[in-house]
Amino acid sequence: MTKYLGMEPKDLYLKAYSSGMEALKNAIPTPMIVYEKAIGLSDKPVPSCKEWYVPEGACGFAWINIKPARGKFIKYLKDIDAGHKSYYGGYDVWVHEGGQSLERKEAYASAFAKVLRDNGFDAYMMSRMD
Repeated sequence: MTKYLGMEPKDLYLKAYSSGMEALKNAIPTPMIVYEKAIGLSDKPVPSCKEWYVPEGACGFAWINIKPARGKFIKYLKDIDAGHKSYYGGYDVWVHEGGQSLERKEAYASAFAKVLRDNGFDAYMMSRMD
């Protein structure tokens, strides 16, 4: 059963959010170069094709999956419109911070989920590339 270690749902959310924002701020994405065209199926660019430097690395999405989707904390998340019922079961809280950087969003979600796990929740970071 979920325990809050003396915190109200709002306080737990704010602690998880703050931890996520700190992790996002400290994340150092791996930059990448995107080329307009490649030679065949290789990663070698066609000579003289356009290229773009992407300092924030790969684009993607991240979220926190919390199971089970019940209790005071989930009710609080619903009340503030933070998340939705998960396709995979449980409740998902999507990361909207961090622009398009997958690495920043994953750092946020990992830190957020850790705070929840430290407070008795079954919570995990999930992500996918865009």
